[in-house]
Amino acid sequence: MGKINVGLIQMKHSYDLKENFEKSINNMQILIKEGAHIISTSELFKSLYFCQTEDWDNFKLAEKIDEDSPTIRTLSKIAKDGKVVIIASLFEKLTDGLYFNTAVVIDADGRFLGKYRKMHIPDDPHFYEKFYFTPGDLGYKTFKTKYADIGVLICWDQWYPEAARLTALSGSQIIFYPTAIGWLPSEKQQFGESQHLAWETIQRSHGIANGCYIVSVNRTGFEPSPDGNEGIEFWGQSFISNPYGEILYRASVDKEESIICEVDLSILDSVRTTWPFFRDRRIDSYQNLTKRWIE
Repeated sequence: MGKINVGLIQMKHSYDLKENFEKSINNMQILIKEGAHIISTSELFKSLYFCQTEDWDNFKLAEKIDEDSPTIRTLSKIAKDGKVVIIASLFEKLTDGLYFNTAVVIDADGRFLGKYRKMHIPDDPHFYEKFYFTPGDLGYKTFKTKYADIGVLICWDQWYPEAARLTALSGSQIIFYPTAIGWLPSEKQQFGESQHLAWETIQRSHGIANGCYIVSVNRTGFEPSPDGNEGIEFWGQSFISNPYGEILYRASVDKEESIICEVDLSILDSVRTTWPFFRDRRIDSYQNLTKRWIE
């Protein structure tokens, strides 16, 4: 296809898992009516961002993910009825003691195409993801959907050019980044603007370097910390950028939005031909990239 409509859901989340899921489904239905071909949620969209604390009880939020799991069956029906591709970020339980931060892709005919498991796992104050998630083991991949060949990376992955490059080299025309990132209130005044600028800039640069569209889907709203710490103010500002790094749409900081934006896949061949970054890569000189540090 040439031009397609990409939809993304920027939401505030509550303690009520059922409410979050139903609100997400309602937003999907709105975007379907507006003509969306592909829809993406933000990271871990069914719950609050529980990684603010290390709490064993939070493992109860995880779910099995396969074609027969309740969440996948529900999303598959929506995808099939609406003829839309769905990308959804979930907390996956593979087996006892093995948990992943996982995104699933469902094609427009309702088929479960597979999943991507977050590769880069952060461990920062209020982002204690290493407590919960095993590093991804499925590699970087492209999902061939009805409307586009898409890649999915998750939040902390977005800072790594290697992840974007390998995803693009596997054939992705659009890279989706389901995300949960925000400000610590104590840092916002001093660092908030520069933190957001760095986050957006690095992702837009991935689009330029790889000749692809970038779709970054963040949550919004303030979520208090269960242990009484300062909590996180998610900065919203979900965006879509083109292969030149230009912003096609940027959402607000603090409002919930169901966004739809047209992207033109037909320009990718021209962009990658006139800016031949793939052609001019010196693959014979990159061996040291597999090293932790070069002495």
